[in-house]
Amino acid sequence: MKLFKSRKTYYFYDPVNLSYERVFPSVKDRFFIVLRHLSTGIVFGVAAFFGLMRLVDSPMESQLRKENKLLQTQYEVLSLRLNNAFSVLGDIQQRDENLYRAIFQAEPIPESIRKSGFGGTDRYEHLLSLSNPELIVETTRKMDMLTKQLYVQSNSLEELINMGKSQEERMMCIPAIQPIANKDLSRTASGYGMRTDPIDRELRFHRGMDFSAKVGTEILATGNGVVINADWKQGYGMCLIIDHGFGYKTLYAHLSKFKARVGQKVTRGEVIGYVGNTGKSTGPHLHYEVLNRGKPDNPSRYYFKELTPEEYDRMMRIADNHGQVMD
Repeated sequence: MKLFKSRKTYYFYDPVNLSYERVFPSVKDRFFIVLRHLSTGIVFGVAAFFGLMRLVDSPMESQLRKENKLLQTQYEVLSLRLNNAFSVLGDIQQRDENLYRAIFQAEPIPESIRKSGFGGTDRYEHLLSLSNPELIVETTRKMDMLTKQLYVQSNSLEELINMGKSQEERMMCIPAIQPIANKDLSRTASGYGMRTDPIDRELRFHRGMDFSAKVGTEILATGNGVVINADWKQGYGMCLIIDHGFGYKTLYAHLSKFKARVGQKVTRGEVIGYVGNTGKSTGPHLHYEVLNRGKPDNPSRYYFKELTPEEYDRMMRIADNHGQVMD
């Protein structure tokens, strides 16, 4: 007997009867046939699924991939903007150092402080596990440096603001006007420098300027300050001295009467006394001195507040005479 298979139909050949008889598989055979086909299908299905998964992104993976690419682009844009911010900050630092601090004669900020960053890579170690860590670490490092340099620059500008306020006060204290009303310059008698003494006719150094005026003419404080002396002084007669701060003092001599008292705060242009003829004097006048850090300075250098350039030039020519002084 022989068993023949035609496609999926099985036949049995009977040599005795010389005929083919169809064979029907048992339930067990059918079960194993179905199980074999099912297993094969599952294996091929799983293999096809994972193959497609490797070739085609899932919707979630596709979304994450897009977001990662967008984040990388944003980091690159942020890095460029930080570079631009460093450029602007560098320009501000340059002007701060070479202009603003130079104007106020402030000490420069050391480059090691201005450009200081953060040392060591451990600070950014927690970022190394992220995707594209080099870009993220570099951008974060730039942000930290920018933050620190902005802090240094902010402190510098705050310091300059305080200096500006101090300079504003200083400008109000500098003796910057003439001590008596002398717009037409007719009261300018003698200036600063070597002059002939009116008593012994010897050539001596004159420490201030003389202004001829009638007794009782108002004398003005030439800058804000505090009166530290209002008393008789040998050779100067009735003498008043104002301490303006910032190293400046002014002296007013030969007065007939004081209006300000010791300890009184005075402002520029305020009447502090009256012209007289006391002490070593050959006639009614005001002797006026400016002391800068204890040393006499030419008072005519300080009349910038009320005189035009032309008036100042004329006053200098008058004060520069080498004739006789009045004290």
